[in-house]
Amino acid sequence: MKSFFLVSLCLCGGSLLAQQPAVSDRNPLAGDPEAIRGGKKLYEEACLMCHGGDGRGARGPALATGNFVHGSEDGQIFANIRDGIDGTQMPGFGWLPPNEIWQAVAYLRSLSGTATEERVPGDAAAGEKIYAGKGACAACHQINGRGGRLGSDLSSIGRWTAAALKEFILDPNKVEGRSPNVVVAKTRDGREIRGVRRNEDTYSVQLMDMADQFHLLEKKNLAEVRHEIKSIMPDDYGRRLSAPEIENLVAYLKTLKTRDLARVAAAPLSGGLAWERIRDSQKEPHNWLTYWGDYQGRHFSALDQINLKNVGQLQARWAYQVPGGAPLEATPLVVDGIMYSTGVSGTVFALDARTGRVLWQYRRRPKTVNPYDGAKVNRGVAILGPRLFFTTVDAYVVALDAKTGRPLWETQMAKMVDGFSATLAPLALKDRVISGISGAEFGVRGFIDSYDPVTGKQQWRFWTVPGPGEFGNNTWEGDSWKRGGASSWMTGTYDPDSDTLYWGVGNPGPDLNGDVRKGDNLFSCSVVALDPATGKRKWHFQFTPHDVHDWDSTETPVLVDRVFRGQKRKLMLHADRNAFFYVLDRTNGQFLLGKPFARQTWAKGLDDSGRPILVPNQDPTTEGNISYPSMWGATNWMSPTYHPATGWLYITFREFGDRYYKGPADYTAGRIYMGGKTTPVEEPEWGGVKAINPETGNIEWETKFHLGSLSAGVLGTAGGLVFAASREGNLMAFDARGGKLLWRYQTGASIDASPMSYAVDGKQYVALSAGTVLYSFALPE
Repeated sequence: MKSFFLVSLCLCGGSLLAQQPAVSDRNPLAGDPEAIRGGKKLYEEACLMCHGGDGRGARGPALATGNFVHGSEDGQIFANIRDGIDGTQMPGFGWLPPNEIWQAVAYLRSLSGTATEERVPGDAAAGEKIYAGKGACAACHQINGRGGRLGSDLSSIGRWTAAALKEFILDPNKVEGRSPNVVVAKTRDGREIRGVRRNEDTYSVQLMDMADQFHLLEKKNLAEVRHEIKSIMPDDYGRRLSAPEIENLVAYLKTLKTRDLARVAAAPLSGGLAWERIRDSQKEPHNWLTYWGDYQGRHFSALDQINLKNVGQLQARWAYQVPGGAPLEATPLVVDGIMYSTGVSGTVFALDARTGRVLWQYRRRPKTVNPYDGAKVNRGVAILGPRLFFTTVDAYVVALDAKTGRPLWETQMAKMVDGFSATLAPLALKDRVISGISGAEFGVRGFIDSYDPVTGKQQWRFWTVPGPGEFGNNTWEGDSWKRGGASSWMTGTYDPDSDTLYWGVGNPGPDLNGDVRKGDNLFSCSVVALDPATGKRKWHFQFTPHDVHDWDSTETPVLVDRVFRGQKRKLMLHADRNAFFYVLDRTNGQFLLGKPFARQTWAKGLDDSGRPILVPNQDPTTEGNISYPSMWGATNWMSPTYHPATGWLYITFREFGDRYYKGPADYTAGRIYMGGKTTPVEEPEWGGVKAINPETGNIEWETKFHLGSLSAGVLGTAGGLVFAASREGNLMAFDARGGKLLWRYQTGASIDASPMSYAVDGKQYVALSAGTVLYSFALPE
């Protein structure tokens, strides 16, 4: 994800050093009476106006419940007070000393009767049996991943006092600071849906029922919506359980101090999205089940309700302000009316895809921070079964419960302080989750990993820079492989028929000084075909051997079955950052075609094997040497689209060059290892969209934009359209065959993501992120 890092370095400069450090998960002042008194004074001076007396709620939410929407752990509450909460009116109080913020956390805990140590009567073991049996508590509540999802998670409920727990069990409707959230929706045919409200506005309501099923309802289609003051939790435990049984139940709940992810990962979790549905995603075009829309990377929607005749009527249907800031680079998933996506800095959320209303939101703050790394973007999630997967800037893979957003497990891939990070959307296969890593600009050694989707345990690792004894190590001089870069920072593609994984690999390190790493530097700037069961290499193809211009090959390996020069073949189409378009036989990596699609000055062409025929004197020099394309490439990681009706590949491109300078290549772990710099040429930059014919490599049509995009991609649809986005903030629809502009919408912010399409109840939508807003468009009612 080096591109974003370099942009942020230029824009933010020294502010990278000011990033807030991670905080402890435990309050060092927990339960301290003096700290609680100090926290109360601070609360009354700074918080009372919004959150009400004793945290009972006012303009802001109640804080006396012990349940905090944006994170209930001590460290999460601390960080939310210090940094504020994006997308809300909650400001940050970063000027407060840490000990005062901890005092505030201690006071907030005291409001819900929190106590860290307390001797209570009763038999905890007997209480556990009551919880699971006679009390039927597990029907609604989870403890370490076991139980229902309707009620609150009780894994850390033991921090409440025994008196508060007993009161809540005996009279759940008496607890102050809890607004009623039970809704009964009556349909026009007389059916009643009763559940806990996850969200509601004037026009829609989102519920979860006792079976943990979501109901995403529009009020105009309902006969009645009734709100119950009474809690969904039974209020007759005083009659159903004896006094000793209540004591035993409280004793058991008091033992629950924290949510243990090791136990959560071991808990059974069934249902959700079956792998077969992802494999056969073409059968349900109303959904968008992977980052690319399908395993093959075609980024194409078979929906045709929005088409050439009516696209001019397209209008914004809803907009969601994504917390965490910009730039948004994620492409959302949609599964049966629920949209899943990510913001920056560890934010993951689920929305009603028809209305944009939030069902749940999760935010994970980094455990460590590398002050020299400005990475914070995230490109999305993967889903498999009941689990949602995403990567983090501090190089973890995390699994969440897709119904609640609660964390299930997290596994560290590598150390951020050594220069590693992760920003891609993982790829979920039948029994594994595949993820790559970022960090080539920091001299890391790149890899591709596979993880068990249930436990998070690493299954295999493929090193994109081979070590001693491994195939390709001899393409690195000396020990330069140890710092070889070759990040795998974009989502790969997969062929279920041959059970082959295809993954693009980035530039070698250092980026611009090849003197310290002589050789072809495999598998940098390559695509590798892997056995997903073992991670073993089947074949590879290197687009730019010994790259010294930072031309990653992480662009999408698009998999297509079609006739090529009179023969039905299994192809891979790849428009590379180096400005060449390639067609490969994906069964064996055979080179079939290669042709420039944008201005380039570094190669005379490609030989019969696809290896570039170099132009002399195009490498970086100490004085600076102009070459095309620029370091950002003629295209980049933004999504291309393959349109089966035309048989063409559509890409966004950028026409620009750089002056490349070679510099010292001094390595320090966790710091930039570029080996030079670039400066832009003194001429206007431009870009646009091109339609490439894979049969010939010819450009069938192109349209020019004022600025070329570094990240905004394209989407083809069965309505005969190609949607494209631009850095100026325009979302546009073109005729896929002729390139005629048919519709556009100015979002008001730079677009750094790719459009996608989905349908709910037969209505097609087109979604796209711009700035800090996720938009969804549809035809008028």
